[in-house]
Amino acid sequence: MKNFVFISPNFPTNYWKFCKELKNNGLNVLGVGDQPYDELMPELRDSLNEYYKVSSLENYDEVYRAVAFLISRYGRIDWLESNNEYWLERDAMLRTDFHITSGWQVEDLGRIKFKSGMKEYYRRAGIPTARWHIVDDFDGCMAFIGEVGFPVIVKPDNGVGASHTYRLDDENELSAFLRERDPGMRFIMEEFVTAEVNSYDAIISSQGEPLFETGNVTPNSIMDIVNNADNSLYYIVKDLAEDVRAAGRAAVKSFGVKSRFVHFEFFRLTKDQPMGKKGDVVALEVNMRPCGGFSPDMMNYANSTDVYKIWADMIAFDRSTKPQGEHFFCPFAGRRDGKPFALSHEEFAAKYAAQMRMMERIPDALSDAMGNQMYVAVFPTEAEMNAFYDDAVRCRP
Repeated sequence: MKNFVFISPNFPTNYWKFCKELKNNGLNVLGVGDQPYDELMPELRDSLNEYYKVSSLENYDEVYRAVAFLISRYGRIDWLESNNEYWLERDAMLRTDFHITSGWQVEDLGRIKFKSGMKEYYRRAGIPTARWHIVDDFDGCMAFIGEVGFPVIVKPDNGVGASHTYRLDDENELSAFLRERDPGMRFIMEEFVTAEVNSYDAIISSQGEPLFETGNVTPNSIMDIVNNADNSLYYIVKDLAEDVRAAGRAAVKSFGVKSRFVHFEFFRLTKDQPMGKKGDVVALEVNMRPCGGFSPDMMNYANSTDVYKIWADMIAFDRSTKPQGEHFFCPFAGRRDGKPFALSHEEFAAKYAAQMRMMERIPDALSDAMGNQMYVAVFPTEAEMNAFYDDAVRCRP
């Protein structure tokens, strides 16, 4: 029987479904987390063979001892995974230290976690990227800006989400950023790209072949959502665009992805720019884990399938026969508290009751990027989805 260590299986809260399907496939599912066992969701407790509580997942020595204890009880660990961006480096360290070869190792982090390292592998795949510069001093940054012009985007070279991501429009803003930035954090500067974000989301076999593919579109930037406290809008596409599919598959080959659920982000240019023409697909970044939050559930609604099972089948059997049914657009609307919406929560929920699939409060840890109150629905047409979005975010005059 294969042993699977799942790091932080309690967060996000929907990740118990990954554990459930692993256990259904006959694996020993061994959880390591910082939440007391009695406080875990009953569905998660039922999906784990054993749970080891640590006082902090940030304490590597404690997590290391937890894995060592599980090895002493169950033998060799076949898989170790969190499916969480925040813990990808920790996962790689544990795999390397315990010789668990079924996932990324420490030596792989340069190309899968650092935005500057990703550029070369996109180039090898034939996918253009925005021009970039590692932030140094004012003169070095201005030399780069002399080539690309203002505005520019600065963000951590190794970062999660849109945290510490800023748009700089002039020399004064550049000076302020250089003065106030965290000196211990390495930043990358990129030319500004006018585009919407299109993603390639896939579950990849051990041979680097897709077992499932879909994607999402984010019409407003996550950076603006976080920095301006905007509402959050994105949707799972009804059918994946062929140019995004081609770019995603090329990136999978270039990065050497095997046995993973991935979320690759691309720009679709909304006007002609130095890196391409309007409508072209340009690389943004790779994320070697599922799209965050409730996206896996949205993929299920959009494709009438179960990505938790497809992923667990990939782990257990390196294949999946889970079918897909009718396809839909599946929009997410995350409302920000305090805005004077034209339709109240009750009115909005009643109007779209037949199409609604999820309505929940967003955990505080995710609310900066996703809003405070979320709604997920399904629609057969883009026009119906757009009407849903208009009702979701329209405010009173």
